[in-house]
Amino acid sequence: MVREIESVLDGLRVEAVAAAGRLTVTLAGGVVLTVENDFRLRTAAEVEHFYPGLTLRPSAALAALTGARVAAASVTRSGGLELAFDSGTVLSVPPDTTGSRPAPAWRVAGPAGPLFAAEPGGYLAV
Repeated sequence: MVREIESVLDGLRVEAVAAAGRLTVTLAGGVVLTVENDFRLRTAAEVEHFYPGLTLRPSAALAALTGARVAAASVTRSGGLELAFDSGTVLSVPPDTTGSRPAPAWRVAGPAGPLFAAEPGGYLAV
């Protein structure tokens, strides 16, 4: 599973980042990452925590992802997502282990449809 998501995302360039109620990261080739769950963004200088359920304000660190390339992608055993970018920034999305959200904590879709999703309860759907 981890190698599969790596093979899909590795090296893709971030084309756009939007934050309006959820985080949407548009990658090259029509691949889109949507994050509905809380997440954090780590840079060399700071760690930012985001809570889409409460508010999601775009930050300079989020905007700076545009143009970066995915250097590594992995899925944790519990269904969390870790994306490292060539800029040194790391996006971490924990799974929704409570199953309280109607939408997946995060999902990746391509032009032909869904590819990966963290289902409620911490399960990964492919």
